[in-house]
Amino acid sequence: MRSPTSLDCPMKLLENRVAIVTGAASPRGIGLATARLLVEHGARVAIIDLRAEDAEAAARELGSHHMGYGCDVGDRAAANCTVERVLRDFGQVDSLLNFAGISRSTKVMDIAAEEYDAVMRINLGGTMNMCQAVIPPMRAAKRGNIVCIGSVAALRGGGLFGSSHYAASKGGVHSLAKALARELGPDGIRVNAIAPGMIDTDIFQGKLTDEKRAEILATIPLGRLGQPRDVAELALFLISDWSSWITGTIVDVNGGGHIH
Repeated sequence: MRSPTSLDCPMKLLENRVAIVTGAASPRGIGLATARLLVEHGARVAIIDLRAEDAEAAARELGSHHMGYGCDVGDRAAANCTVERVLRDFGQVDSLLNFAGISRSTKVMDIAAEEYDAVMRINLGGTMNMCQAVIPPMRAAKRGNIVCIGSVAALRGGGLFGSSHYAASKGGVHSLAKALARELGPDGIRVNAIAPGMIDTDIFQGKLTDEKRAEILATIPLGRLGQPRDVAELALFLISDWSSWITGTIVDVNGGGHIH
């Protein structure tokens, strides 16, 4: 059976919609893979990343109808200002996809206060800041979709490369998504989260040796690492009308590596 998100599929699920994707400048990242797929389905995309030049370069790759913005999502004022710019440039915000985040693998007794604060500030605080920034225009429109990126680390008590503070920050993201779904449902705003397992991106920065890769693959029933597109296709579903009665969910994407 062919996927409904195949490139030759004539259906455009996001025609005339605007999506903000944070953390989407990395060439092999989940955020940019998602932005590309949203464009395939008719969306205009605002890419947000820490460095404006990186975000702008990624947006240029997508085409002339898309824009990039530099923003530290952990800074609430900066998040609000950036969303205001998006509204001026695009006229609307229909979806927010919170992909910005950082991963650390420090053992618990070696976690400095500064590192703990940085992980919480970006992963959980940045998600909250961006959600708060888009809620007013979504409420005014009486519709909207928010997708937050959690992690399998929050479900299994840490991960292969993410340790206690990372797992805690992603557990907070899961809880935040559920709480926002309950609060914002009456406003027509749906909120869901994705909990990826091992996705083959550049985030591991040399940690994924051949030996470690083989060890990981042995624990995954589907026999491969996840690819950014695997997460992107779920994100597309969650912000499309195909999931119009789904909110407050945490959806696993892990090839069976964690089944609960």
